[in-house]
Amino acid sequence: MPLSIAVTRERTPGEHRVALVPETARKYRALGATLRMEQSAGTDSHFLDSDYTDVDMVGGIREAYGSAKLILRVTPPSPEEIAALPEGSVLIGLLKPFEDKARLAALNARKITAFALELLPRISRAQSMDALSSQSSCAGYQCGLIAAARCTKFFPMLTTAAGTIRPARVLVIGAGVAGLQAIATCKRLGAMVEAYDVRSAAREQIESLGAKFVDTGVSADGAAGYARDLTAEEKAQQTEKLAKAITLSDVVISTAAIPGKKAPVIITTDMIARMKYGAIIVDMAAESGGNCALTQPGEHVVANDVNIHGPLNLPSRMPTHASELYAKNLYNFISPWIKEGELTFDWSDEVVAGTLMCKDGVTVNQTVKQILGEV
Repeated sequence: MPLSIAVTRERTPGEHRVALVPETARKYRALGATLRMEQSAGTDSHFLDSDYTDVDMVGGIREAYGSAKLILRVTPPSPEEIAALPEGSVLIGLLKPFEDKARLAALNARKITAFALELLPRISRAQSMDALSSQSSCAGYQCGLIAAARCTKFFPMLTTAAGTIRPARVLVIGAGVAGLQAIATCKRLGAMVEAYDVRSAAREQIESLGAKFVDTGVSADGAAGYARDLTAEEKAQQTEKLAKAITLSDVVISTAAIPGKKAPVIITTDMIARMKYGAIIVDMAAESGGNCALTQPGEHVVANDVNIHGPLNLPSRMPTHASELYAKNLYNFISPWIKEGELTFDWSDEVVAGTLMCKDGVTVNQTVKQILGEV
């Protein structure tokens, strides 16, 4: 029996992405799989049902899931959706593995084999599957646009009959994928851009985009390409150097995050008090608590005449391209294991083993077990 793949409409509030686009649907079909999709699942991403010529459209979640072997998602399923998953099926998506112990228990109760793309190993072979990176690119781009739209100044330098307008000064904190995209976007818009990251390798990347590196004398290179936690002394040194750069900026975009942990607070209330009148902070880390001490996730607040934005789910603001990138990440992850229309994993493969969250009713990822207190 050929592999049956199912996709439903994402029901998380504010979510407009979809896990399957017409291009990847054709590719799955070429591998011998059959596909079922809930009607209008792609509409919010501006893909019509008629665009999915290789997919059977059905009326609801249970009709879509049916006896499907493979379920593709963007966000984690709700308790109601988990109850509709076929027992023993395979689930792949951005499942927020460190967030909800009850959700993990529900998946194990139905013996779901779940792959969380957040756990994907940071190795060269997995780059084409890296959904965190592709969606972070979307988020960083959106941060640049939000900053430019909200700023009370032109981003570029302008020469007019009334005189010359100096460019806005932008500081980007965190130079991962999102931060680099924010830097590039603000540079394309003509701003003067500075950037900071605790990882030593980031300096070259920042300068390659035409931005100036803010050197605080602190390096925090961590495992798997992420930053480690700073010591108290390192935080104090970082704070002192960053405070000056923040004070001079018209816009601060913060993107620093540590997987599975609360975002580090980098922009303190004292720093905010010293910022320019009408300055802007766009805190991309709002979903994990925020890099700014006064960030309210999903809200726009004003403190000491500084505008602080805590946007959520930024990739969903540009759902067409975000969905296309994400759907390709999913396809690149799963397609090597579809052979003659059947799903056959090599459980010893580094990518498969590293991304696997739970299987046969048991949580298998050690990091997930530790963070959620299962060990």
